[in-house]
Amino acid sequence: MKREAVDRSLAGREEPAPGTARAADTAGVPQAPAGWLFDLQAVRVRLGPVDALQDVSVQMRPGERVALVGANGCGKSTMLRLLNGLLQPAGGRIVRDAAARQALLFQRPYMLRTTVRNNIALGLWLGGLGWADAKQRAMQALDRVGMASLAGRNARTLSGGQQQRLALARAWASRPDVLLLDEPTASLDPRAKHDVETLVAEFATGALADGARQGPVSLVFASHNLGQVKRLATRVIYLEQGRVLADLPVDQFFNGPLLQSQYPAAHLFVKGELP
Repeated sequence: MKREAVDRSLAGREEPAPGTARAADTAGVPQAPAGWLFDLQAVRVRLGPVDALQDVSVQMRPGERVALVGANGCGKSTMLRLLNGLLQPAGGRIVRDAAARQALLFQRPYMLRTTVRNNIALGLWLGGLGWADAKQRAMQALDRVGMASLAGRNARTLSGGQQQRLALARAWASRPDVLLLDEPTASLDPRAKHDVETLVAEFATGALADGARQGPVSLVFASHNLGQVKRLATRVIYLEQGRVLADLPVDQFFNGPLLQSQYPAAHLFVKGELP
């Protein structure tokens, strides 16, 4: 298994074109223990004068569905960008599975000023796929998320829920191994939240697989919706002021005495009692 390791601060990368998934460069990369999708050891990330992440040591395996929870500003979005490679550590070490293709979806997906279909096809074309094949895969992706009838519409005229579904279609078309989501249903109405959450669940379980993209997709997502976390996650990481204060299987995070006895700050957050 190819690995990508980053020690301390390196030059940042440009954000990939919409709809593209990528595997990291591997030239001269040291090897890490097999089986990890991400391996972070004492990682620190600085954003200006602020330590957005402090002394973070976590590992994630392929097939996990990891939820990042915590108050605004706790480091959830920073963690996602670090995992994707858009941010690099100022201290510590991160090792990524360089063979794993990633797709990162932001809370407000960027829509190109063109048709719904071309918002998918252009990213695939820029990634090296022929234009005819890119358009065909784009239509397949739209069909998967129930939006084929909107292929010719300007993407910027879509509703918020439709834009999130289009963003998921772009991700599906790039055939990722890991899906990173930053508040995927924030500011959506209940029906749109349900539709997007259903698509994310189908991604994670492999229900949206096709002949070339088989099996479940690893999932790391930030969410304030604890009900959504219960439904989608197998594991929960609680962050506070850039530090990991709890890391538990989802059942232990929400049920039983362990959270209250060993992770009191996380327990107060779950109960809605933090100031």
